[in-house]
Amino acid sequence: MQQIKVENHTALTITLDNGGEFAGHMKVHEATGAKVYFAKPYASWRRGTNENTNGRIRRFWPKKFDMARLTEEEIENRILQLNLTLRKILGGLTPLEVFTGKRVALIA
Repeated sequence: MQQIKVENHTALTITLDNGGEFAGHMKVHEATGAKVYFAKPYASWRRGTNENTNGRIRRFWPKKFDMARLTEEEIENRILQLNLTLRKILGGLTPLEVFTGKRVALIA
């Protein structure tokens, strides 16, 4: 079984939303070996981190915003900003700190 590996991290499962954009989920499974699951429709309370992240993204780009207008640099800057935001669910760490296992000192 091939697995997704990033430094010391391995993904054994991937949970996707129910949108049509994930119709190719079998290709993801075949390429990674990870089991693919789908979130239960209309059960947002079971996907707290996902819903929280969606809310954070909507602060930058509201619904119906034409994302095709964004440059790669704008997208990458927002991804970095999201990954450097402290999260209560992560014990006050940022996603980047949890992922890398290293603390990041930020100056505001």
